[in-house]
Amino acid sequence: MAWHWSYCAAHVALSLSFKKHDHVNSAYCLFQPQFPYSQHLVASFDTPQHSAKSSPHTQTGNMFIARSEYDRGINTFSPEGRLFQVEYSLEAIKLGSTAIGVATGEGVILGVEKRVTSTLLETSSVEKIVEIDRHIGCAMSGLQADARSMVEHARVESQNHAFNYNEPLRVESCTQAICDLALRFGEGAEGEESIMSRPFGVALLIAGYDEDGPSLYHAEPSGTFYRYDAKAIGSGSEGAQAELQNEFHKSLTLPEAEVLVLKTLKQVMEEKLDSKNVQLASVTKDKGFRIYTDAEMEEVVGRLPTN
Repeated sequence: MAWHWSYCAAHVALSLSFKKHDHVNSAYCLFQPQFPYSQHLVASFDTPQHSAKSSPHTQTGNMFIARSEYDRGINTFSPEGRLFQVEYSLEAIKLGSTAIGVATGEGVILGVEKRVTSTLLETSSVEKIVEIDRHIGCAMSGLQADARSMVEHARVESQNHAFNYNEPLRVESCTQAICDLALRFGEGAEGEESIMSRPFGVALLIAGYDEDGPSLYHAEPSGTFYRYDAKAIGSGSEGAQAELQNEFHKSLTLPEAEVLVLKTLKQVMEEKLDSKNVQLASVTKDKGFRIYTDAEMEEVVGRLPTN
């Protein structure tokens, strides 16, 4: 009889808890009865007669548990085939500054917005465009610390290839090496090389000039990469991409591409564009990768239309 009364008391307490907290479904995912015979109580819900009439609170709690498990498991697919942590890393890119790349027959132009958060900030210390090799450079949007890891990996791969094969690394192969690194996150098997605990929160525009001519690639945290004629990433990417689709054409010259990149940045930037809060770089056959000087930036900004 003592067991019977304990069982009934536990059942009534749980029912009252459901009625009292009807509006807080998420609490049930953490609810674990601490009284004796709790195992019998849980088992009673698993019987066929109860499973057919399961409470909506129980269903909601189970859904919450499932979603939380897939959120925490960075390399675990949800039943819908989604990796939530990878999707969240793509959202981090949308918080970054805008970066644009335009490929022409003569070379590739990269342009980025520099967010100057303080008048005391030295703008030259804000590096959004970096060199990977003499013929390859990249622009970034997202977490700069993550970008440094990816760029360092690409530099090592490029130098190893040049040392072993006595030829420059192709731009596509460099992009592939970066994306291979982006996929190495999660819980690795025992004995495997150490990998990241989460996906990278940065996207790269990789520009280069090799035996195939000028090329522009977009690399995502998911390990996916595509080749583009013109591409925008970052917080203003939607508006910038629409502008590029309207203005880009295959016959663009390098000076015209410079103006197109800055004009597009000007439309999506919150601050007034000047030679200090934007940065340009180019990759050509003769000069390779180079970042524009302050004087060159002022000259290009001066060529922008006034309207």
